[in-house]
Amino acid sequence: MAELTSLKNIGKEMEKKLKSIGINSVEKLKEMGSKEIWFRLKLKYPEICLVHLYTLEGAVSDIEYNQLSEETKKDLKAFTDQWKG
Repeated sequence: MAELTSLKNIGKEMEKKLKSIGINSVEKLKEMGSKEIWFRLKLKYPEICLVHLYTLEGAVSDIEYNQLSEETKKDLKAFTDQWKG
């Protein structure tokens, strides 16, 4: 089974956070998708921000987060905007 850190954009710190919410495999991360995982992380770690969602989406899509399309970034930003209090 591949380590989470084998994915693009996922370092040791993010891996630790992912494991703390039950994401223990690459398969689970890809199955759940970036938005669901970001939301769960946000509940546990309020400091999680839009850039974290970009990194998760990049990991799921196997691209560097700064290579996401503008359309994807806009969609992800709209998603995080609904959780701002």
